[in-house]
Amino acid sequence: MASSNTICRIGVFYDGSFFAYAQNYYYHERDLGWLRFRPLQAFIEAFIAQKEQGYASYKVVYAAWHQGLFTSKKATPEQLRLDRNRHHDLMHAGIEPRYLPMSETRGEKGIDVALAVDALQVGLGGTIDIAVLVTGDGDFVPLVRALNKQGVRVLGAYFEFEAKDGKKSFINDRLLSVVNYAMDINALEKDKQHKQAFKSLFWKRTDFEDCIET
Repeated sequence: MASSNTICRIGVFYDGSFFAYAQNYYYHERDLGWLRFRPLQAFIEAFIAQKEQGYASYKVVYAAWHQGLFTSKKATPEQLRLDRNRHHDLMHAGIEPRYLPMSETRGEKGIDVALAVDALQVGLGGTIDIAVLVTGDGDFVPLVRALNKQGVRVLGAYFEFEAKDGKKSFINDRLLSVVNYAMDINALEKDKQHKQAFKSLFWKRTDFEDCIET
């Protein structure tokens, strides 16, 4: 049982490509706006407060973004602009960008290992009580089990939807079966309790064009 005088310390670990795919889906296909980090992390804090009662407060104390970084050789000006705006949004939210250089021919490799190492180091350091994995990748099952052994509970935060081209975003069943808590962010849109909170996660297009808060 948590002490009523303590803070529930939350670490958020973003699978960058997984999250970026959802951002692009909402922005380009759904025209809802740009999915923001600060309100999302505030919602995560509130969600965990419902699951882990007994703490005085709930706070994201660590957050990191893991993604492969390709050269600009094949990137369009629009892609580079959106990448720059995302980078600013990450910094304003206090999220540490952790990029790995990628080969244009081999594709994105090693990101899941980098994320797992980061989460384990933070978890073993005793600086978080809850780890939030923003991903759907089943390869993180051993990571969840390792964190649980250290007394760190895990929330799996994911997006479940199907794009117009038939591609799907989802969480692997194996990962879903081992996390302590799960949250389908996309499902919040149709949840009466969280419908307004879901809308607040987005910058409208006009706001995003000017972009970043100061």
